[in-house]
Formats: sequence, structure tokens, C-alpha cells
Amino acid sequence: MFPMLFQAVANTPINYLPIVLQLLVGIGFVVLTLFGSSLLGPKRRTHDKLENFESGIPSVGNARQPMAIKYFLVAILFVLFDVEVIFFYPYAVNFRALGTEGFLAVVMFVAFFFCGFIYILKKGALKWED
Repeated sequence: MFPMLFQAVANTPINYLPIVLQLLVGIGFVVLTLFGSSLLGPKRRTHDKLENFESGIPSVGNARQPMAIKYFLVAILFVLFDVEVIFFYPYAVNFRALGTEGFLAVVMFVAFFFCGFIYILKKGALKWED
């Protein structure tokens, strides 16, 4: 009935022509943009323009100076408890379908996080007095 539908199509190099063309157009756009911006852009290089800054704030001191670990701990704690909340949403949506087994799994999940939170409190990660 439909003999062309079930025929195997040979994989020839001409089948990759659209991919190669798209790749060439993308690379050409990048090269043209970089060359065009250097050709058409301003050429005045003053001391103020070449000075490093971040977000408009002048840099002070060495970038390699040690930073307090408390900032990293707070960031890790935020990510940890944010991920916990993300896992609660699918559970809340499927609360009735998961039944008792799902409830026990969530209780175990929360218990592991609670143990981690107690560990963090005992280590003093949330105390900011130095």
C-alpha cells in the first residue's frame, strides 16, 4: 500500500549539507561581528578605559586574598535547602497517589536534611561572631 514509507534511507554526505551550511553561517557571523566591531569601534585607548573594574566599583587590594569560609557555607546551605524545596513540589502534587510509601520516603528525606542541619548547627556554621 505504502511502499515508500518503510524503505531504509541511505545516509549520504549530502544529508549533512544543511548542518554544514548552518555551521558555516554561524562561524561567519561570529568572525564578521568580531572583525566589524574592531574595524568600526572607537580607537582611543586611554588609561581610564583600560583600567580594570567590576560593576563600576574600583578594585581594591589583591584578588587572591583569602575570604572567610562562612560566605561559602551560607551559599552551600542556600543551595542545599533550595534543592530540598524543589523536591517537595512534585511530592505535594502527587501526595495522594504516593500514599503511605511516598510519605515515609519524604519523612526519610527530611530526616536526612534535618541531620545535616543539626550537624551544621553543631559545627557553628551559622554563628557570625569571629
